[in-house]
Amino acid sequence: MKVVLVLRVDEAAVAAMSAEERDAMYAEYGRWVSELAGRGLLIDGAELHPTPAASTVRAHSGEPVAIAGPADPRAEQVAGYFLIECDSVEAAIAAAGRLPAARHGSVEVRPLVER
Repeated sequence: MKVVLVLRVDEAAVAAMSAEERDAMYAEYGRWVSELAGRGLLIDGAELHPTPAASTVRAHSGEPVAIAGPADPRAEQVAGYFLIECDSVEAAIAAAGRLPAARHGSVEVRPLVER
């Protein structure tokens, strides 16, 4: 099954990290990526620009309207994603639990609808 891991963090907390802390965090992501890629389980992934680069589009009245910023600026910010292949949701949860975002925020584990 294919599963998306949506990484959410507090951007202000990440920005407040020292350069050494941030480097250590990115190195941990690198090890996680290398491990899953080496096992053939990593399909894709990317880090997103911070929320000031976001736009939110709604078309409730039929016409699209874009506003600057994320859909919910009060929540943890979406920082990136990974698309992985797993045997089960439990395996995806275990993989997500090893990501730094699980300690610094949260990781949403959501299986893809495959038709």
